[in-house]
Amino acid sequence: MQKMEQQPQQQSQLTVQNSGSLSFSSQMSKEDEEMSRSALSNFRAKEEEIEKKKMEVREKVQAQLGRVEEESKRLAMIREELEALADPMRKEVGVVRKKIDAVNKELKPLGNTVQKKEKEYKDALEAFNDKNKEKVQLITKLMELVSESERLRLKKLEELSKNIDSMH
Repeated sequence: MQKMEQQPQQQSQLTVQNSGSLSFSSQMSKEDEEMSRSALSNFRAKEEEIEKKKMEVREKVQAQLGRVEEESKRLAMIREELEALADPMRKEVGVVRKKIDAVNKELKPLGNTVQKKEKEYKDALEAFNDKNKEKVQLITKLMELVSESERLRLKKLEELSKNIDSMH
């Protein structure tokens, strides 16, 4: 019988050796049992606390994600508004630029024509001024000739008048 008593005692004093040595005995003292329960209770409390904090962090992350999503939507709307504002201006600017290009194309030959006409005008003005000078010179010569002719005629008339007076 003593042998039978030893056998259950031996079975309850199993030694588990797996990756290091860990021994467990069913003959734990009340103190050890209490410590074990306390440690298990502390472990569960810590696990619950960790899980609670994990949930709080998850909730905060979800709240932040919600805000980020709202801000993304707001930014997308703002971007659309900016693009809507930019589009008409781009179109108008494009139209005005095309008109400017068209006017520039028209201006170039007109500028050439203006330069050509200005040169023609200068040439014509120069010819006009030259002819005017020639006319002035001719008028001056005519006046000189007329004056000379009058002087000569008056002189001749005086001579004739003297001849007539001397006959009397």
